[in-house]
Amino acid sequence: MNYHDTSTEVAEVTVVLGEDFHELRDSVRRICQKFPGEYWRALDDNSGYPTEFVAALTEAGFLGALIPEEYGGSGLPLRAAAVILEEINASGCSASPAHAQMYIMGTLLRHGSEQQKRKYLPEIASGRLRLQAFGVTEPNTGSDTTQLKTRADRQGDHYIINGQKVWTSRALHSDLMLLLARTTPIDQVKRRTDGLSVFLIDLREAKGNGVEIRPIKAMINHNTTEVFIENLRVPAANLIGEEGQGFRYILDGMNAERILVASECVGDGRWLLNKGVAYANERQVFGRPIGQNQGIQFPLARAYAELEAADMMCRRAAALFQAGLPCGPDANIAKLLASEATWKAADTTFQTHGGFAFAQEYDVERKWREVRIYQTAPISTNMVLAYVAQHVLGLPRSY
Repeated sequence: MNYHDTSTEVAEVTVVLGEDFHELRDSVRRICQKFPGEYWRALDDNSGYPTEFVAALTEAGFLGALIPEEYGGSGLPLRAAAVILEEINASGCSASPAHAQMYIMGTLLRHGSEQQKRKYLPEIASGRLRLQAFGVTEPNTGSDTTQLKTRADRQGDHYIINGQKVWTSRALHSDLMLLLARTTPIDQVKRRTDGLSVFLIDLREAKGNGVEIRPIKAMINHNTTEVFIENLRVPAANLIGEEGQGFRYILDGMNAERILVASECVGDGRWLLNKGVAYANERQVFGRPIGQNQGIQFPLARAYAELEAADMMCRRAAALFQAGLPCGPDANIAKLLASEATWKAADTTFQTHGGFAFAQEYDVERKWREVRIYQTAPISTNMVLAYVAQHVLGLPRSY
């Protein structure tokens, strides 16, 4: 394999520079102005969910951005959705309590039946139903999704599901959950990726009737949970696509997820960098602004350069995705570069603020905690590197 050919054959793909989707960005900013730092700090204090913020985004149509107009959404391209998430974080708010709806519904949109799409997508687009929970990760399998233990056994017109999920964020604030379970034992399939199926779980009915959800206290307020499933009856009509093809369906949506999360990273990084630059200009020590010192300037300048590079990779990946061209390497690399660039911006701004970075009123420590997750989830840095090594450089599979 020619490792220079990272994504596709020669093709016409347009990447817009500058502040694209200007009106969309302005609309997002106007909403975010209503939810300043004290709103988010209050939520942190009681592990609360930003219900009012999510409702405002939904009412403005932002969470239905990727849903086609025929199902009640806006039918916008992936880059527009990325801009929405980027701008939310660049305004000091947090897109993570609502971002999952954008990429989770893609599995339903691409692989669900017409009846399922007609039933659920208009309700999701309007906000009458929330699809925010994604049940994939398990305590003992982690990134090795093919080894998950949650089982779904067909019994007539229902499936009986048993198992456990962990790090299932927003399960307590979602009406629906997309769940990946094994329908054929792994020792009975040709490939370990076979025999996995995707189900749409109605949590309104399931909670207390086979599903128990327990909050996990974590470093950041992601409203994450453990989900315990015991003899849960799910109608066979809630199976998405074909039985046994679920792993492929989940993978199909991961490029979009990577691009959207990478764009969130860029937004966070811009907010943090702006805070660091403003403080460096204002803070006077030894009779001059600390930003006059190269020890402060250079890390901020490097953080800016890395954010700009990550932003370009996000735009390129989104353009390839929208053109229907292969974008796996680009999406993964965008997520890698953006997660590291925003962490550089966070740590640099933290250091620039000195002791005041620890004061909650500056919001730096809140964002510093939030952006650390990007190097771990939704895919870790090392998993991205393993992907690039194998699929781009042609090196032997390492796991």
